[in-house]
Amino acid sequence: MDHHRGQEHTGRIRLAGCPLPIVSPARLYVCGITPYDVTHLGHASTFVWADAAAAVFRLAGAETVTSRNVTDVDDVLTLAAEQHGRRYDEFALEQEFLFGRDMAALRVRRPEHEPRARHHVGRVVQLASALLTTGHGYVRGGAVYFRGAGVLEKSGLTLEQATELATEFGDRLDSQDRDDPFDVPVWRPSADQAPGWPSPWGRGRPGWHAECAAIALGVLGPTVDVLGGGADLTFPHHVYQAAMVEAATGVGPFARAEFGVGTVTVGDAKMAKSAGNLVLVSDLLQRYPAAAVRLLLLNRPWHQSWEFQTADINTQTQTLDRLYSAAGRARTSHTATDAVVAALLNDLDVPTALALAEESGGDAARLVLRTLALE
Repeated sequence: MDHHRGQEHTGRIRLAGCPLPIVSPARLYVCGITPYDVTHLGHASTFVWADAAAAVFRLAGAETVTSRNVTDVDDVLTLAAEQHGRRYDEFALEQEFLFGRDMAALRVRRPEHEPRARHHVGRVVQLASALLTTGHGYVRGGAVYFRGAGVLEKSGLTLEQATELATEFGDRLDSQDRDDPFDVPVWRPSADQAPGWPSPWGRGRPGWHAECAAIALGVLGPTVDVLGGGADLTFPHHVYQAAMVEAATGVGPFARAEFGVGTVTVGDAKMAKSAGNLVLVSDLLQRYPAAAVRLLLLNRPWHQSWEFQTADINTQTQTLDRLYSAAGRARTSHTATDAVVAALLNDLDVPTALALAEESGGDAARLVLRTLALE
């Protein structure tokens, strides 16, 4: 496609119902892995979609800066490392390597920043101090808590819904140390055998939501253009992350758009180790072309949950073959190419863009393959 043709579409992208005027750099914060186990298709869906979102921002004329954190300070990781007879940080690095290999195979562009939580503990301490100063936190029993009653109201969830979601992620709403059940730890005391760092409140470690809040502040600043991750992280994680940053800085909103990628299910249950229904990326890549696996994740509305079926990969392989054939045709009209670009800029409407590209072929098909990294 001629460069000047792409420039006609600069100015705005629509994402998650939000029209976003383009500014550069477009800053995308993507909640990354807790590196305690192998990468499954649910993980891959989030990160492939985040990669595609960044590519569409670039298509719209923006420079992009992506930060994808690594939650390498987490009780689940510590327990898994102990079970393998390993130090938590060494075990995490090994799992990160395996994750990176899978992402590279799926043609996910490496983000500009891959901050690890253990390198940002000092920033969590600063965040906790800021929340105490602004009156949004309090100290109790060596822990610093963030006042979360307003977060529940802002989420739009009922008390029952919020309780169920928070409990799913292991939060203890019945803790007697909190002023309100929805207050969450910014800093937690650590037992002797657990990872811990010094702080004004004693030896401890960061709370989960505070890790991402502090990392985002340190790497991208008090606001981001897109806050991305799995849809299951929207509450409590993303809501608390944003609330902590806004409370500490007085700047809001934290994110111009939220990008919660739909859940992948197997047998009507969310893909998870606890459910015993994992589909591993490494296994799929041994049997199918990487581009077909990537297209399996992208050829659908990004926000919708979906059921994995092995037969669907074969269907996407056939779609790819048709796209490759279409891309071999002579140049097509600017109208077709413009329609493809418009579909991608309209909330990442990949299915429409693919259908237009297959029908028109030529430049339109080549643009889709290039933008979505399916070549």
